[in-house]
This record gives sequence, structure tokens and C-alpha cells, in this order.
Amino acid sequence: MAGNDLRQSGPFIGVGGVVVVAFLYAYVAIAFPSVLHSVVMPLLWLAFFVLACRWFTRRPRAVAVLPLVSATVWFGLLLAFG
Repeated sequence: MAGNDLRQSGPFIGVGGVVVVAFLYAYVAIAFPSVLHSVVMPLLWLAFFVLACRWFTRRPRAVAVLPLVSATVWFGLLLAFG
């Protein structure tokens, strides 16, 4: 039986998760008319995506946690400024 190795699968899980979280950021950009929601939050997602791509080989375990961080930031900003 082969064990799960987060060093090999973590970057793919992380980048895939950040892409899935993009739908949350895109929905907010469409649904809310403020500058924070339309401009700043998609740019924040883009920063998370660039960070995930940069960490792909350097920090594979951290990339796996990045979708959770980006979803938490999305939820926090939506509660704070929604």
C-alpha cells in the first residue's frame, strides 16, 4: 500500500483549492457593487494564486493549507465589510 505523501500531492491540492475558491471571490465581485468587492477582493485572490504558484515546489505543505486561508480571508472580509 502506498502512503499519501503531502510533499508530492500538496501543491496540486493547494493550487486546485485556490482555483475553486476563485468562484467565491468572483461571485462577490459580481454581486456587491463596492470597490472593495469589485476590485480589491479579486486582486487579493490573484495574490493568493501567485503565492500558490511560487510556493509550488518550495513549500508544498504550505500550499495545501493556502485554500483554507484564502477562504477564511474571504469569509472574514465578507462579514466585516459585506
